[in-house]
Amino acid sequence: MRCFVAVELPQAMREEIGRLQSRIATNGLRLVKPELVHVTIKFLGDVPQEKVRLVAEALGRVKAAPFPARVLGMGAFPGKSVRVVWLGLEGNFQELYLNVEQALKPLGFAPEARGFSPHITLGRVGRPSAEMSRLLGERIANFSSIDYGSFNVDRFYLKKSTLTSGGPIYEDLAVFPL
Repeated sequence: MRCFVAVELPQAMREEIGRLQSRIATNGLRLVKPELVHVTIKFLGDVPQEKVRLVAEALGRVKAAPFPARVLGMGAFPGKSVRVVWLGLEGNFQELYLNVEQALKPLGFAPEARGFSPHITLGRVGRPSAEMSRLLGERIANFSSIDYGSFNVDRFYLKKSTLTSGGPIYEDLAVFPL
């Protein structure tokens, strides 16, 4: 099954993000449904059913303290040719990420080759073009210093993602308090 490790956002913050998404929406930008917006700590990919229990046990041993987080700023990956529009994050996500990586390494999960950059994905561009990147660049510039406030990170989740024609369906497989 397709799995990932994530931190959830408060419901009120997701609703605010949904309102923001409507302000940056344009043809060619596939927006993440506000109720699915989250912080991906580690994408695991397809995990055999028999290994999911081992993953949950390993994640249950992760030691990290709860921490305050702030949603701050908007940007895009990879830069000139926009593929992903995101909101930035401040907080101790790097420590949580490193602890998750360390816990999962013995199970054969390779560290993220691109490194870890905590963010909230707002949308993805289906077919990048210079025109789309220019348009999104202008919209992103209008919100580059946006501050959506803070929330407390006191748990993380192992989630299952089922891809459907209507978009992904997420299911919590386990929750891990910090």
